[in-house]
Amino acid sequence: MDAAPPPIIEFENVTIHRDGTPALREVTFRIASGQHTVILGPNGSGKSTLIKALTRELYPRYPERSHVRLWGRETWHLFELRSLLGIVTNDLVNECTRPYSALETALSGFFSSIGIWPNHRVTPEMEQRAMEALRFFDLEPLASRPLTEMSSGEVRRAVFARALVHDPKALVLDEPSNSLDVRAQHEVREAMSRLARSGVTVILVTHHLSDIIPEIRRAVLLKEGRIVFDGEKESALNPERLSALFGVPVRVQAADGLYHMW
Repeated sequence: MDAAPPPIIEFENVTIHRDGTPALREVTFRIASGQHTVILGPNGSGKSTLIKALTRELYPRYPERSHVRLWGRETWHLFELRSLLGIVTNDLVNECTRPYSALETALSGFFSSIGIWPNHRVTPEMEQRAMEALRFFDLEPLASRPLTEMSSGEVRRAVFARALVHDPKALVLDEPSNSLDVRAQHEVREAMSRLARSGVTVILVTHHLSDIIPEIRRAVLLKEGRIVFDGEKESALNPERLSALFGVPVRVQAADGLYHMW
């Protein structure tokens, strides 16, 4: 019998301190290929620390018993890993919002840069792949337009395209609707659903229920650096559990596979 493939992401007993305070506490979870997942928690729950552990900006406090593995491995060459995993953070979106065109932004994904520089050798294959990524997000007509002249939703999709040029197996999306208006939020949700249906595993990190697309079936709830729930989305997103998570009484409404909280 063939062995099961390793999970995309595996945290094992991960504790990380920031400024002397535990930001993650004994966190353990796995995300398998195709398991679209939301990691949901209020501000200060440890979500950004979790992402920085993935990007190796932060490391577990007790490395002898704490492990962060991607596809079963703890060490990767950057260029090898980015062909498997894309990460889109708000910091990256802000850095990319410059007078570079959508095409230049997508191409910069090949060089882990912001924009294209004279030392970058762009091949016809790269340009073709970048245009395909823009087309996937309905941005091909805007390929030559600077991001500074695009709507917030278009900018976010252009940065998604930047992550897609490597044809990754999974994408981690950090607060993708942050600071977006209603129309832009809808555009971003549609883009995430398209990614999920295309076979890319979507891992959403957010505190907004409205970000959660119907294709996501699993929810991991994070509070004060600890996982307080890990299971089916329907069991997680109810008023009692979310009131405990956010520390205030909330109401929840579900319609057409989307959730809203107030």
